[in-house]
Amino acid sequence: MNDFLLSFKEHKLKLGTSTCIMGILNVTPDSFSDGGRFFKTSQAVSRAQQMVEEGADIIDIGGESTRPYAKAVSLSEEINRVIPVIEQLAKKIHVPISVDTTKAEVARRAIEAGASIVNDISAMEMDPDMASVVATSKVPVVLMHMMGTPGTMQDTPHYHDPVKEIYAYLESAIQKAEQQGISRSMIIADPGIGFGKTMAHNFILLKHLRDFSSLNVPILVGSSRKAFIRNTVSTNTDKDMSHAIEIGTQATVSAAILGGAHMVRVHDVASTQATVKIIDALKNA
Repeated sequence: MNDFLLSFKEHKLKLGTSTCIMGILNVTPDSFSDGGRFFKTSQAVSRAQQMVEEGADIIDIGGESTRPYAKAVSLSEEINRVIPVIEQLAKKIHVPISVDTTKAEVARRAIEAGASIVNDISAMEMDPDMASVVATSKVPVVLMHMMGTPGTMQDTPHYHDPVKEIYAYLESAIQKAEQQGISRSMIIADPGIGFGKTMAHNFILLKHLRDFSSLNVPILVGSSRKAFIRNTVSTNTDKDMSHAIEIGTQATVSAAILGGAHMVRVHDVASTQATVKIIDALKNA
């Protein structure tokens, strides 16, 4: 595995020997896993602080659901959801805050409020001004692969060779980012588990994740509680599957780290912290 040092603002993240945990904070009413639970600013801030105590290295805040078939949120609504949380949180935690958005103005306002990473599921394609905001602010950016949009991505996802095609997309996205003034040392790549992929595609990406190491940027994997896990562990009964889904999530986290992921994006930080300690020890033995 390649080692990287992300140095930005007042933060330094060493990636490689130790896996970085990105804790998910959805300030939305309709996200697929925890929509509505942390919709109020006070609840969101408390949850973020809890995740930091549990071992999160980054808090990733999103104000627009990206679940399959999700409806778009207006610029003003997204700003109203995320900026108050970031403003309060930046005063209370020491770890970097990431803003999960495809809108350049949301990213700009978030950075002004205290965020220092941009996580863009569209690889900066949905808003032509996003690259300028990232380059000017000199913050890291996550470039993710997605087929279509959240509203269409799960209609009929099809690839001749998912690994090669997604690799080529990310390679092109990285080149475009560099051409627009973003240093390669500030770029993170995400193959986009669950974003325009079938169950088989997701498992193929995890199995062949090592192939993405030649992109020569840190790799982020976000498999937490995704439908392919739920569908795999489902027993077709009415009983609560949340425990099985979390165990399945940790299995995919383990596979991702052993496959070369530098960062994992998860809902349950405490469980992931335990997984990361064991798998990092195994990886580094």
